[in-house]
Amino acid sequence: MTESLVPETRVLAVASHVVYGHVGNTMATFVMQSLGCEVAALNTVHFSNHTGYRQFKGTRATAQEITDLYQGLAQSHLTDFDVMLSGYAPSAAAVKAVGAIGIDLQQKAASKPGSFFWVLDPVMGDQGRLYVNDDVVPAYKQMIQHADLILPNQFEAEVLSGIKITSLATLAEAITAIHRIYSVPHVIITSVQLFKLSQSGTTPSPPANFLTVIGSTTRSDGSPRLFRIDVPALDCFFSGTGDMFAALTVARLREAVAAAGQDLSTTRSWVSPDSVPATDLPLARAAVKVLASMHSVLERTLEARDAELATAPAQNGDVGADEPQKREHLRRTKAAEVRLVQNARFLRDPQIQFAVQEWWKDDLPAELQ
Repeated sequence: MTESLVPETRVLAVASHVVYGHVGNTMATFVMQSLGCEVAALNTVHFSNHTGYRQFKGTRATAQEITDLYQGLAQSHLTDFDVMLSGYAPSAAAVKAVGAIGIDLQQKAASKPGSFFWVLDPVMGDQGRLYVNDDVVPAYKQMIQHADLILPNQFEAEVLSGIKITSLATLAEAITAIHRIYSVPHVIITSVQLFKLSQSGTTPSPPANFLTVIGSTTRSDGSPRLFRIDVPALDCFFSGTGDMFAALTVARLREAVAAAGQDLSTTRSWVSPDSVPATDLPLARAAVKVLASMHSVLERTLEARDAELATAPAQNGDVGADEPQKREHLRRTKAAEVRLVQNARFLRDPQIQFAVQEWWKDDLPAELQ
């Protein structure tokens, strides 16, 4: 096993928590701890299981409860974090409370550029619809201007940019707009189906069984340095993959920034000099390892899911007319829980499979070149 090169990292992880399975902080904490990070988990909800089961029990933290937990850390001088990773918050007020925490940590580190980095996953929706209240969107739009790296999916990128992504050109425009509107130095759009977008340049789109991750770090003039990584899609819906991506990115970006040299780790927001091409950006180097780990874990999860589903479900006597369908949904959802612990070796020692590509100028609209 390769020795981890991730520097000692103290992370405040603010996200949801479930008793069973791996989503939110239940996923992120284990992932980051497996790579040597010290993680303080501040949970925004406490649910029995993830909502994909269509039924759960538990509670949502109020904005005041989130604030109180952070203030408890602060009063004992326990806020010396290198990174904050923020994910799901259950209300607009909770989003604002999380934002206040991130801003406070930034202010504490203001005298030491590069000593604090905020990774923000703006959890709002997917597949063309919001699954949060409408007032959460403006709360995120106010907050992300303070983040160093945001990790929206394609739908969330559309919401934040105000641009419908229908082509490679509009995808580039959306990322450029996010950089410009919010002054966010780093962006990764975590899942794009390029084969569905009309082709406007010379770079071929991957086939339909691939997903593409698109990332960018700004230059000094605010223009994007775009890269892409194509990854085979797996025929299964897994819950918690966004949380796994975010957690792995925290650790692998710290590693890549350290490898780039001391100057970068003491640079505000870890923005590389303009001379660094897109494929050599720490964000790109990190994403390659992140996706390698994820693909290995999810491949083995899919194998385990198929084996579990091949086993005949238990019969439990007389049930109502709708009960067999419900039980089958619960069985299939449980079978697709990410097998994280059993495959932790792939978190620590990823098998690099995917290449990072620069998004060539010919693929961009003229005004973005």
